[in-house]
Amino acid sequence: MKKQILFTIAAALLLAACTEKPKVDPNSKPEPKKTVSVPNFNADSAYQFVAQQTQFGPRVPETDAHAQCAEWLTAKLGEFADTVIVQDFRAKLFNGKGIDGQNIVGVFNPEAKKRIVLCAHWDSRPYADHDPDEANIHTPIDGANDGASGVGVLLECARLFKAQALPEKLGIDIILFDLEDYGPHAEEAEKYYNDDVNYWALGSQYWAKHPHIYGYKAYYGILLDMVGGSNPNFPKEYYSQGYAATVSNKVWRMAYDLGYRPYFNNELGSPISDDHIPMNEIAGIPTIDIIDLQPESSNECFPDVWHTLNDNLEHIDKNTLSMVGNVLLHVLYEE
Repeated sequence: MKKQILFTIAAALLLAACTEKPKVDPNSKPEPKKTVSVPNFNADSAYQFVAQQTQFGPRVPETDAHAQCAEWLTAKLGEFADTVIVQDFRAKLFNGKGIDGQNIVGVFNPEAKKRIVLCAHWDSRPYADHDPDEANIHTPIDGANDGASGVGVLLECARLFKAQALPEKLGIDIILFDLEDYGPHAEEAEKYYNDDVNYWALGSQYWAKHPHIYGYKAYYGILLDMVGGSNPNFPKEYYSQGYAATVSNKVWRMAYDLGYRPYFNNELGSPISDDHIPMNEIAGIPTIDIIDLQPESSNECFPDVWHTLNDNLEHIDKNTLSMVGNVLLHVLYEE
């Protein structure tokens, strides 16, 4: 064995001696390591996008406020995206009635094969069925946090995609889902409970079956829901971790690197039926839900303003918008 080893070493040394070594220029400098330039998220701008949505009034489907907001969202997204697609659809509500909805899609870098979906819902709850004042439980809400905050963050991201080009091989599709929040009133929830039917997230259910481009595929998706409240708690939502743990872990690692660990915690959150469910189960796109969950809340596991008249602009925190926006931008530009 020793002889064989010695022979092998000797042969290797001889081969190395006979091999011409590449010439090195002593004045040459090593190539600098590529650095990624990530745009700065503007929380003031995102806040204004949230404010504009609430100024139309509650964005309840088939109302004037809803129609006006749809027109504004389409025009605003059109300022930034390469293409905007408005997807009109009709869905069946929990009570059997039909209702019209609109999904609004902004396409960035349409030629890129590697695509990522960013999404949020833009409609608002037709009744404040969790309001502490019983007189308010049938009154529509502004949905500043529940709906408008996620859209506001995505619109600011869209503005920055236009200002500073995305990585060349990366394409982004921003999808604003309609009819997410038109589930049954809390008073009737038990009556309509059915394991096989999801009366919520109607816009994403429709899109998952009929994407804006036939045969559409994406690398992964990120859903934003209730991302504007003060002192948020973003755990790894249960279904997100089950369907798309790789994506979830990637996003939370980035949040830690940016110093947001107290808010993006490593706990497993409650299972939430949201727009990411049809994205995963029907469209087959591994999608996570960044959502504020408050385990100590008396309002189920959601922030105290959830589905109340207090879900208004007064309770939107620019710091939270900034935090979520910065995480998104770093994940995408460093992809």
